[in-house]
Order: sequence, then C-alpha cells, then structure tokens
Amino acid sequence: MSGAGAAPTTLNPETMKDLKVAIIAASWHTTVMDGLVAGGQRATADAGIKNPTLVRVPGTFELSVAAAQLAESHDAVVALGVVIRGGTPHFDYVCQSATQGLTQVSVNSKTPVGFGVLTCDNEQQALERAGLEGSSEDKGYEATAAALETALLLKNLS
Repeated sequence: MSGAGAAPTTLNPETMKDLKVAIIAASWHTTVMDGLVAGGQRATADAGIKNPTLVRVPGTFELSVAAAQLAESHDAVVALGVVIRGGTPHFDYVCQSATQGLTQVSVNSKTPVGFGVLTCDNEQQALERAGLEGSSEDKGYEATAAALETALLLKNLS
C-alpha cells in the first residue's frame, strides 16, 4: 500500500487559520475528483481555514498554469488530478508534464504546491486513493496537509 509509512499530519488552527490556500482540481473522473476535493476541503477546515479558493481546470495537464497564477497570491496551492493509464503513451506525457510543471511552479514561486495527482493503472486504484467512503487512502487530504505544513514552515523560516 502506498500510504504505508506516511508521517502524521499536524494541522493546527491556531497557527494555520490565516494561511491563504488555493485548491485546483481537474475535471476528469468526477467521482474521484469530488473525493479528492472533499479531502482537501476537510484538511483546510481542520487547519481552521474558512474559505480556501477552489478552482476547476479542464484536466490534469492544466494544473501547472493555474498553480503558477495562484501561487502569486496564496501561501499554499494544492493541485488535485487523476490520470488513468490507457493504451497510448498519453498517460506518460501527462504525468510527466504535470509533475515537472508543478515542481517548477513550487520552486520558482517559493510557494508550496501540494501534489495530489493520482497516477493509476486503473479506475479502482484511483477510487482507493480518492478519500471516498470505503477508500483506503485520502490523497486530497494528504496533499493539502503537506502544502499547509510546508507553508507554515516557510513562514517560520522567513
């Protein structure tokens, strides 16, 4: 299981409530994406953040450009998407470009970008990670918690 060994989250409303957070979500695979978004929103609520910005983009490929724009005005950005392997190399290209693009946004902007992009061989794997009832993992929550914890760390370092 990919979630084995995950560090516990430390979401603290007293220290995180004033963070400005954007959640960007792809639109493909509605059930999976709705679960990821709900997980992200649960994490912001647990951190005491009342109104995170929620933006929907057409697909996972478009997450990077939206993240670049939102990183300019937010303390943390969370990118949520899902790419399910098919019979063509499209999967590899989208996964690689999303990973590289989101990494570039984070490093260049010095704004944490939570990486909540599921890269799965099949729909069942995506459903298991989407944070839905019966799912074994909640990657939307995890990606958001990681971005929030890193944003707080960066604020404390400056």
